[in-house]
Amino acid sequence: MVDVLPLVEARLTTALGEPDARAAVTFLGTDRIEVLRFSEGDVVRYATLGMSAHPMTDPGAMLADPVKGPRAELVLSVRAGLADTDKVLRPLAVLAATPQVEGLIVTPGASLDVGEPLWPGAPFTSVLVGEPGGLVEDLELDDPMEPVRFLPLLPMTPNEAAWKRVHGAPALQERWLANGTDLRDPARRSVALD
Repeated sequence: MVDVLPLVEARLTTALGEPDARAAVTFLGTDRIEVLRFSEGDVVRYATLGMSAHPMTDPGAMLADPVKGPRAELVLSVRAGLADTDKVLRPLAVLAATPQVEGLIVTPGASLDVGEPLWPGAPFTSVLVGEPGGLVEDLELDDPMEPVRFLPLLPMTPNEAAWKRVHGAPALQERWLANGTDLRDPARRSVALD
């Protein structure tokens, strides 16, 4: 079986440059999750490394397939210098460990909630999982393994998360777009939802 993590890290560095910091978190009963930080101008990106080591498994499956199934890593982009966003490392690792801990398949359009601010003073406790393929291209693996997808995370305020549950992810994304919302602003207010 191929160790996918060196390939994933190579894809991240090809797309985002060399990481300028990294941290590792291990939760009881899970594999180690690393979070890499990439700085580029006024944007800081945080990417998980470790979530894709194993395929995500349908919680209803009797047996977890060690080869087949979706694989992903998470990428969060924020404007630098406006908040203490480096404290997002642990919440990101928690989100990346969710498939192992809860048997959850993380897909675009899903909401993930950490139950506390993503960083000190953050108006966000949850994220919307965006569509892959933009910032970091999918990493194709040998058959029968599915590609690793790099899923962007879009921070949501509690009001936005509640509104999204009722109206759906596309409707929330349309609101953000119509209002010119800067989703990278770590201190932004909730978009108008009336």
